[in-house]
Amino acid sequence: MKSITINGSKRESVGKAATKALRNAEKVPCVLYGGDKPIHFSAAEIAFRNLVYTPNVYTATIELEGATYNAIIQDIQFHPVSDKILHIDFYQLFDDKLVTMNIPVKLVGNAPGVLNGGSLRFPMRKLSVRALPADLPDFINADISKLRIGSKVYVTELAEEKFTILHPDNTVVVQVRTSRNVAEDEEEDEDEEGTEEAEGAAEEASTEA
Repeated sequence: MKSITINGSKRESVGKAATKALRNAEKVPCVLYGGDKPIHFSAAEIAFRNLVYTPNVYTATIELEGATYNAIIQDIQFHPVSDKILHIDFYQLFDDKLVTMNIPVKLVGNAPGVLNGGSLRFPMRKLSVRALPADLPDFINADISKLRIGSKVYVTELAEEKFTILHPDNTVVVQVRTSRNVAEDEEEDEDEEGTEEAEGAAEEASTEA
């Protein structure tokens, strides 16, 4: 998995006044968990732009005064009005310890069912995955080139040996359903056929009479 480098500075004070001063200076207060003890640090808000404001998922390489830590975002807080980053919790990665992340799903191919008028439903755009840091994928491919109307792709079809998908086996990742327009057209066709049959039966009854 690709990584974004964050250059930060350790925080000497973690009180409210110090935190407010950091935010006024357009810096984000952060905490790195997972090691022997939490590490409090801060970094310029702009440094997190490519890590946070993206549909992709990355690990973070945090550089603090000569020390380097590999981590992932564990929690992030935004301002309710301005949407600015208020605080970020990171979790330190170790080569021999499993980690859980939400990995984006990438659709591959074109679904024949959509070309035939069906509607593509993509409810699981990210999947929770557990793996060693080195085995975390940038994304998970979901082949939809054989999906016809009524067909589905389940998480079991996306499994790989390097990681474990933490969802029930019957979880639907993507499917092609009958669109409302197609269903209405079919109903209209059925109504027309029913009307024609009724008219034909009436004509036969009239002729016999």
